Amino acid sequence: MSEVASDYDYDLFVIGAGSGGVRASRIAAGHGARVAVAEEYRVGGTCVIRGCVPKKLLVYGAHFAEDLNDAAMFGWDVPVKRFDWPVLRDHVQAEVKRLEGLYGQTLASNKVETFLERATIVGPNLVRLASGRTVSAAKILIATGARPFLPDVEGIEHAITSNEVFHLERLPKRIVIVGGGYIANEFAGIFHQFGSHVTLVNRSDTILRGYDESMRDRLLQISLAKGIDFKFNASFSRIDKREDGMLHLALDGCDDLEADAVLFAVGRKPNVEGLGLEEAGVDLGTRGEVKVDKANRTNVPSIFAVGDVTDRIQLTPVAIREGQAFADTQFGSGGVVEVDYDCVPHAVFSHPPIASVGLTESDARNRYGTVKVYTSDFRAMKNVMAGRNERSLYKLVVDEASERVIGIHMIGPDSPEILQAAAIAVKAGLKKADFDATVALHPTMSEELVLMH
Repeated sequence: MSEVASDYDYDLFVIGAGSGGVRASRIAAGHGARVAVAEEYRVGGTCVIRGCVPKKLLVYGAHFAEDLNDAAMFGWDVPVKRFDWPVLRDHVQAEVKRLEGLYGQTLASNKVETFLERATIVGPNLVRLASGRTVSAAKILIATGARPFLPDVEGIEHAITSNEVFHLERLPKRIVIVGGGYIANEFAGIFHQFGSHVTLVNRSDTILRGYDESMRDRLLQISLAKGIDFKFNASFSRIDKREDGMLHLALDGCDDLEADAVLFAVGRKPNVEGLGLEEAGVDLGTRGEVKVDKANRTNVPSIFAVGDVTDRIQLTPVAIREGQAFADTQFGSGGVVEVDYDCVPHAVFSHPPIASVGLTESDARNRYGTVKVYTSDFRAMKNVMAGRNERSLYKLVVDEASERVIGIHMIGPDSPEILQAAAIAVKAGLKKADFDATVALHPTMSEELVLMH
C-alpha cells in the first residue's frame, strides 16, 4: 500500500459497483485498504441487474415450452400449456432485487463505503460525487462497464435494447432482433420459445462471428427448422411508429417488416462519457475504451480500469478476475498478479446452447498448420424418446504435432455445464490420449467427449 495513502480520504475509490468493481473493492478492503465505491444505478452491474443473470432466468423459463411438449412421450399428461409473461418477468425482477441486496451486504460486511450516486474524476486523485462532495483517493479504479450500442437510425427511439427487454409490459407477438452475435441469438431463442414470431436481421451473412463454423451452421439450421426467420445482408434505414403502436421497419437489402417490438443487439460500448477521463489525461482507444497495461493501470499512474470498460474480453468472469488481480497487486503482498486470457470459455445460451474453449478449427489451422479434428454428431437420448430430430454436435480440435487438445466446441443440451469441466483439460494441455484413456460415464451426452475416434 502506498506510504502516502493516509494523506487521502481513501486508499481506493471505485467508480462502478458491477462484477469487477465489487470484487476489487471487497478484496482491497480485505487487504486492509480504506475503500469506497460509487454506483449511480443499482449495485450488481450489468450481469446481475440487466445481463447474464436475468437473461439466464428467461432461458430457464423458455425451456419449459419444449419440455412440456416432450413430457407426453415420457408419460406425463399436461392438459393445458399457457405462458404468462408478467409472472416470469416479475419473478425475475424479484430475484434480481434479492441479488442486488446481497451485493450491497457483501460491500457493507467488508467495510466498503458505498455512495449510491454518480461519480466523476476531477484530478489524478480526486473524485466528485453528484451531491457536490469531493473526495480524494490514492488510487482510482474505473469499473463502469459497457452499454448496448444504438446506431444512428431515424426512429431509433422506438427500439429497445437488452437493458429494456426485461421490463416489457407485454410479450410482443412479432419481434425483430437486429444483430448476429450471442445476445441476438439468445433472445431470438427465448422469444421464439415464448411464442413470439421472431425475425433476426443481420447486416452480414454470418451469425456468431468468431465461433467455430460448425457450431454456427448447426445453430442456424436448428433455428430455421424451429421457425425463426433470418434476413441476412440487411440494414435499417428508418423505424416508424404507427398510431396503433405497431412499428414499420424500412430496410435495405430485404423487404420492409412490421413488428410489435424491435430489439437492437449490435454490440456494446464502454461507459466513459462524462467521467472526466479525458480531462484527467487518461488515454482512450478508438471505441472509447480505457487503455490499460497488464496491471490494469492507465497512462495516469493513480488511475486503473477493469472489466468491460477496457473492451478486452467482455465477460463477467473476466471482469471478476481483473478486479481480483488489481486488488491483489495494488494492496496485497504477493507482487504483480496478471490475468491469463488464454483458453477463456465462452457460452451462447441459445436454443440449444453453444459452448466453446480454445481455438476454433480455422484458427487452429492458421496457427499450427496441421490439426486433427474429431466430431460426434448425435441425437441426445431425451430427444430420441421425445421424437425430436434436433441433433447435437461435439468437436475436438487437436494439434497434430503435440496431440494436445487445443479446442473443444459443443452445441446441444447442457453444453455450457459440460464444457466448464472440459475446459480444465484444454487449459491443462491434456492430449487426445488422455481423453481416450478416460472411462466414459454412461449413459450421458458428455461421454461423447471421450469416445471420439
